[in-house]
Amino acid sequence: MKADTQKLALQRLSRIEGQVRGIARMVDEGRYCIDTVRQVQAVKAALSSLEAVILDDHLATCVDTALRSDDLEDRREKVEELVAVLGGRRK
Repeated sequence: MKADTQKLALQRLSRIEGQVRGIARMVDEGRYCIDTVRQVQAVKAALSSLEAVILDDHLATCVDTALRSDDLEDRREKVEELVAVLGGRRK
């Protein structure tokens, strides 16, 4: 992972961590369900955005390097990983 991507990912994770703690407080305080659900949706959106940042970095680094190499097995592995992740399956 590139250093700038790592820094951005850690910043986003810190923000997400705060949001999750906020949701826990909302549940503990018995806050209105729909308000809590909206906060859960915000966390899901933030995680999805983080996933896209990390995936973009992976494509620009690991996958690009593998596709440019002569190692057919490495290329195949990277493509299979992407198919599994994007298809929602585990390798």
